[in-house]
Amino acid sequence: MSTRSDSSAPARRAATLREQLREHAHRYYVLDEPQVPDAEYDRLFQELQALEAAHPDLLTADSPTQRVIGQVLDGFAEVHHTVPMLSIRTETDTEPTGALAFDARVRKELALAETDPPVRYAAELKFDGLAINLRYEHGVLVQAATRGNGETGEDVTQNIRTIGQVPLRLAQSDAAVLEVRGEVYMRRDAFEALNERQRDLIAHGARNEKTFVNPRNAAAGAVRQHDPAIARKRPLSFFAYGLGDVSGWDIPPTHGELLDALARLGLPVSQERAVVEGAEGLVAFHRRIGEQRDALPFDIDGVVYKVDDRALQKRLGFVSREPRWAVAHKYPAQEQMTELRAIDIQVGRTGKLTPVAKLVPVFVGGTTVSNATLHNEDETRRKDVRVGDTVVVRRAGDVIPEVVGVVLDRRPAHVGEPFDLYKKLDGKCPVCGSAIQRDEGEANWRCSGGLFCAAQRKHAILHFASRRAMDVEGLGDKLVEQLIDSGLIRTLPELYKLGIAKLTALERMGEKSAQNLIDGLARSKQTTLARFLFALGIRNVGETTAKDLARHFGALDRLLDATVEQLLEVPDVGPIVAESIRTFFDQPHNREVVEQLRAAGIHWVENEGTADTSPKPFAGKTFVLTGTLPTWTRDEAQAEIEAAGGKVSGSVSKKTHYVVAGEEAGSKLQKATDLGIPVLDEAGLRDLLKAGGR
Repeated sequence: MSTRSDSSAPARRAATLREQLREHAHRYYVLDEPQVPDAEYDRLFQELQALEAAHPDLLTADSPTQRVIGQVLDGFAEVHHTVPMLSIRTETDTEPTGALAFDARVRKELALAETDPPVRYAAELKFDGLAINLRYEHGVLVQAATRGNGETGEDVTQNIRTIGQVPLRLAQSDAAVLEVRGEVYMRRDAFEALNERQRDLIAHGARNEKTFVNPRNAAAGAVRQHDPAIARKRPLSFFAYGLGDVSGWDIPPTHGELLDALARLGLPVSQERAVVEGAEGLVAFHRRIGEQRDALPFDIDGVVYKVDDRALQKRLGFVSREPRWAVAHKYPAQEQMTELRAIDIQVGRTGKLTPVAKLVPVFVGGTTVSNATLHNEDETRRKDVRVGDTVVVRRAGDVIPEVVGVVLDRRPAHVGEPFDLYKKLDGKCPVCGSAIQRDEGEANWRCSGGLFCAAQRKHAILHFASRRAMDVEGLGDKLVEQLIDSGLIRTLPELYKLGIAKLTALERMGEKSAQNLIDGLARSKQTTLARFLFALGIRNVGETTAKDLARHFGALDRLLDATVEQLLEVPDVGPIVAESIRTFFDQPHNREVVEQLRAAGIHWVENEGTADTSPKPFAGKTFVLTGTLPTWTRDEAQAEIEAAGGKVSGSVSKKTHYVVAGEEAGSKLQKATDLGIPVLDEAGLRDLLKAGGR
């Protein structure tokens, strides 16, 4: 006898949880207005999982818990489309005349005279993604398929289930069959974050990993993953825009009303749509979206016009399997080919050295591009980009133009050598001549002359003056820019030579503000060795390492002359950190800055480190903090960890022991999950401290 009963408490609770989770997911993924924090959603989700595990007969195909379930496939099953997924004609004329031509064709087919009223059109975006057909039976998602050749596609249901925006059950619909068609795409910010994560994995030796050329390719690759666990890690989104096979559902009489109806069913529909009158309405829509294109959070390559009235659509019919009643009106391409003339090296504000492609100017993404990033040496070599190559350049939105690949068929016989950044620069920063270095496992080369390098000057001064370093009150971003751009300071020691007259000459700088800054600089002269070392901005030397160095050596002069072997005796200082310290202090200009700062009056008590005999339960443990904790600030949490002997790092790696995550935790939390690193909330960290690190 079945134990299932619709009136039973577990069944009622499971139904309630499913409904609550669907509503919360819809608000989060589709409406972008979440009502509860992630932790509450997770609690409800886990409760439903537990109920379904205890009562397997309560499990339903549309349960939110089934989004992440699926086996690794050897291949995809074929799906025959009951209603073919046909393409629409593309209008390659990117000017307003393209819209005028479409309206003229429609009016001619409908035999309309000039005196007849304008045709009403539904205008929407042409998403740059992958077309998908979602089949719902009695409101439940039973199948998702790619377009394929239009007649036959591939069954990708288990991967589409992982997309939070795709409802597993439609709201208020029990139609026997309702096929919804739309586009799977990837947001630009999600694409950039994904590629950054991929570069990090590659830099740390991950095999079979790669970066993606553009959001469309990344989305298409995720949809066609045989392992849904991998697809789930790819941040996909979805927009609905049409119908396939329908049985038992009243289709609205116009396309505009159809999109509204799909939204009411709980499907995501782009808000960038309009119903317009005649050719003038089409031209205005094309112009408006073109102006907004770069600000959109996702890629489009045009807009789509459809005759709004479905009865008129039927009259117009098809030609060569393309509807006469619709057209895609393109914008300028976001990818173009051009020749690579040279590779220059750009020094960033943190000393990162980025290879930049110097190109034969090309019009792409609505602007003329002559420079494009190559990201780093590893990416440049992986793509085998060489001077003289014909390359593919991409520019989308506000993203910096980048070289995404080489057209090998066009490679000239006498192409340049494989790219070698160190050899090109002879091991020296192109701005200041300091030695360049790259840590083991890192993708980026960096200039080691942070205090001295003009490219890093603003960043170096801001770091030096920051609260956890020298704590110079009143010295913020805008003032530092003014001081440097006006030529008042070029090096750190010159900060301590500023006077009232020079400061009040700056725009919006009154005498009181100037005096406050001078007073703040005077107070900063009394500091600690640990703070001073951290303020110098030595590569790989964070607050914890600076404290360890101050405690171990006790005096700056002993540290200045310490060998790599002596540095390795400091707790938690490994070969990479030791080499960074030695490289920094071996450069005469860095030593000169240090001496000038001491001459300016910066001082501390030598031998400040005294033996700390308190218990150190976190000794040898590395923590990473991410997000906002409920009661502790980041500084307070870090202080507690360090007091217990632990180390706080800024990035997650295989050497991380714990990640402490709060509200709005980002990519660090995802990386911890990917690497299987234990994740604590604030309460968990407090418990660990109480338990003595066990």
